[in-house]
Amino acid sequence: MDEIEKYIQETIEKRNQEPVSDFEGYSPAEMQVILYDTFIPISPIQIIKAKEREYLKIPILNQIKFLFNLIEKQGELKLTKNGFLPTKIVADLYEKGYLKDYFIEKGISKLYKESDVPTINLARILVELSTLVKKRNNKLSLTKKGVGIINNDHLLFQNLFTTFTTKFNWAYFDGFDNEEIGQIGFGFSLILLEKYGENFKSVDFYSNKYLKAFNFDIKSNFDFIDNSNRSYPIRTFERFLEYFGFIESEKDKGGELIKVKKTKLFDKFIKIRKHNNS
Repeated sequence: MDEIEKYIQETIEKRNQEPVSDFEGYSPAEMQVILYDTFIPISPIQIIKAKEREYLKIPILNQIKFLFNLIEKQGELKLTKNGFLPTKIVADLYEKGYLKDYFIEKGISKLYKESDVPTINLARILVELSTLVKKRNNKLSLTKKGVGIINNDHLLFQNLFTTFTTKFNWAYFDGFDNEEIGQIGFGFSLILLEKYGENFKSVDFYSNKYLKAFNFDIKSNFDFIDNSNRSYPIRTFERFLEYFGFIESEKDKGGELIKVKKTKLFDKFIKIRKHNNS
């Protein structure tokens, strides 16, 4: 390598290690890890082990545990011919109250089948994506890995959190045009919440920082499918962090999310380090 090539290489490497304001002070190299290897040991974001009682406070974790324990108890859980949970199990799961549905609670719709409740539909999808069960002849049963994990809350939480963030398609339940918003760089949203979440801030505050960091167009027009300032908070706060009990929220009279802040639970499960461990 001649002197010019060496200089260019050193310049590129230096820039990759320098903090960027739009990245909240993280470098491009760190952001690469945040984007594509979110939880590896060198990442600024780490899942940490909490006390046993804290796992009981995570709504979606306990909903998932209910299903896993049911599969373990029965040996096999038979699904409907279309691959959904039987109506009795849907009713039993919803009655547990882990995650309530706005439309059912308001009497706008009725509970009957799995597809009536997105959070129950989500639970079954996550169970199938988790690698802790296998599906044969429209029946769910535990894998060897599943048998070893479902009664260990920390390992189950790790599996669920990584399955939700990296395997499940966050755009599945909506009609927004851009399917990447929210899920791409979800780790950056965790960083933003850790840094700014002590007090309530508007969802637009978080949306604008996220969309700017990843060069998404900031669109807040009334066209639902093209409204990035709506898709981000719905996917990130309402259908992710709220399910894990990691945020408190304020909503307007129409039930639309306007402000959020982190809960104490967030800090018990997620640890964030600053640029270069500073």
